[in-house]
Amino acid sequence: MSTMSTVKATEKKTLLAERLADYAENLRFEDIPADCILEAKRRIIDSLGCAMGAIDSNPATISRNLGKMVSTTEKGATIIGTTHKTTPDLATFANGILFRYLDFNDTYLSLEPAHPSDNIAAVLAVGETLKSTGKEILTAIVLAYEIQCRMCDAISIRARGWDHVTFGPFSVALAVGKLYGFKKQQYVHALGLAGTPNHAVRQTRVGELSNWKGCAFANAARNGVFAAMLAKNGMTGPSEIFEGEMGFFAQVSGEFELVPMGAEKGTDNVDDFMIMHTYIKHFPAEYHSQSAIEAALELRPDTGGWENIEEINIDTFDAAVEIIAGFKEHWRPKSRETADHSMPYVTSAAFMDGDITLDTFTDARINDPKLVELIQTVKIHRADDMNAGYPEGIPNRLRVKLKDGKELTKTISFPLGHAKNLMNNEQIEAKFRPLAERVFDAAQVSQQLEKLWAFDSVADVTDVLATFNRE
Repeated sequence: MSTMSTVKATEKKTLLAERLADYAENLRFEDIPADCILEAKRRIIDSLGCAMGAIDSNPATISRNLGKMVSTTEKGATIIGTTHKTTPDLATFANGILFRYLDFNDTYLSLEPAHPSDNIAAVLAVGETLKSTGKEILTAIVLAYEIQCRMCDAISIRARGWDHVTFGPFSVALAVGKLYGFKKQQYVHALGLAGTPNHAVRQTRVGELSNWKGCAFANAARNGVFAAMLAKNGMTGPSEIFEGEMGFFAQVSGEFELVPMGAEKGTDNVDDFMIMHTYIKHFPAEYHSQSAIEAALELRPDTGGWENIEEINIDTFDAAVEIIAGFKEHWRPKSRETADHSMPYVTSAAFMDGDITLDTFTDARINDPKLVELIQTVKIHRADDMNAGYPEGIPNRLRVKLKDGKELTKTISFPLGHAKNLMNNEQIEAKFRPLAERVFDAAQVSQQLEKLWAFDSVADVTDVLATFNRE
């Protein structure tokens, strides 16, 4: 009897939640290579720039007003752009919408695409309540990227009808737990509390898209923060959240395993960390379209003007069709959310306007009869060679037929901002400045950038967030 019990105990497989808890508890700032820390700082800069560009959007205004209905002076978190402090979960929701709404924040592509910088709002909100240092914030961000991106590598939940943000409560709960200083069992409970009630259906990104497209992860992050807050205060969570009979594997994702995570093997190889494999956007549009936009801009001078275009053919990969080129609404978007998720729309606008900017998605531009007419010339083709290049790259081939019979062709796989075609620090600033200068003067923006580039030296994250107050 004793021998059998010993054998069974030895053979017992470590639960995924326990492994994730061990990883989160043991990851240290010192374990993270300097290049990864720099990437995390670049992502904070990029996210806050996106926030300034979205600050007066309808969803941001709604969530900000809701957040202001709850006030707290003790351990509160700031709603970015204001001096108002609310609970960290409500601040996460309001600030997360700011980061995500323009579809301009970073991206990761794998079996499941994601926007891992969506985690940053939660880390900043909880970090502010704890007066966390820059190093603590950066460590939590790298951790969140590691968890969410590894899950995206492991399984596609889109194929099962779930939205990618369903992984968010897990990554956020672990990152926030890191700031709280959780021990192993607290992490496990937080994962159970995060993973049981928070599953988002894919309808968010099907057909005509609504405001919720830019809010879905903000809500997932809010739920992850709330789960961690509950665990911090002693709430226990459902056991075996992943492997259980009615757990995540059985009901949502199907079974998966995660390969070793950054520093988990005891090495400090920079390429072992997932943040190094994520991409910063050059254009405010869904990531799969970035190479199509670039190709259109490169071909544009040779068209002699968009009026000379007879037909735009785009050879692309399956994921692009499924996400941004597979519904009738992609040829006649009626909302900003649908337009920035439409490859026919952004490609046509690039040919017509010579750029993709925030103004590309105004109601007037979306309803321009000439642009609508050009969009109808777009034909989408699934192509085996494009599929073969994804997700290592996002290959799109444009074949443009002009009215005089001439044909133009351009293929781009690694647009600017891709991990294999990085934006440099100057280009990051060049993206940040015009977004931030919609709200602040140039001198204030320079002050913000100075603090953000030195984020690993920050003693209290509150001091950085205060520079984004416009009230």
